[in-house]
Amino acid sequence: AASSLAMTAPLPALALNNAQAEALIDRVVSDINKVISSGKSLNSMIGEFERIFSKFADVNIIARSALGAAARRLSSGQSRDYTSAFQGYIARKYGKRFQEFEGGRIEVKSVRQVKTFFEVKTTAYLPGEAPFEVNFLVSDQSGRDLFFDMITEGISLRLTERAEIGAMLDRRRGDIDALIQDLS
Repeated sequence: AASSLAMTAPLPALALNNAQAEALIDRVVSDINKVISSGKSLNSMIGEFERIFSKFADVNIIARSALGAAARRLSSGQSRDYTSAFQGYIARKYGKRFQEFEGGRIEVKSVRQVKTFFEVKTTAYLPGEAPFEVNFLVSDQSGRDLFFDMITEGISLRLTERAEIGAMLDRRRGDIDALIQDLS
């Protein structure tokens, strides 16, 4: 009887909904568009991107996912230091690309629920280039509405960084502290 009751019990409801997922990405896109059109120096734009990333992305999930299985062996101090170093690394790596977006814009096109998260599809319009798709995966699993992946033309930020961070860790023979230093 208990097993049949468990099979008919409703799944837990998501607190996040389509409108909230879209609103989050609208704020991300708005902040990014403001930085793009600000005319600020590249270093200032990178700093702004790090602020946007830390505010709207689930940095802990993305960082741990990028580290893969090695994340399970981090001490609490290493976890904190690695996550902070990873955040700066991502800001520098992707923030440098802001100049390519100058004169462009990003627009939200649609939202759909996928299992326990939402996919928010956007289109990036850059001067002199064909528009391209950038999708954000949004969840409230960490207690706040945050995006946990950004997929550009089918290429996942999390999976790309997992390969990059994995290669960096391999070159350091698995030395997490050396990886943290290099990311910093």
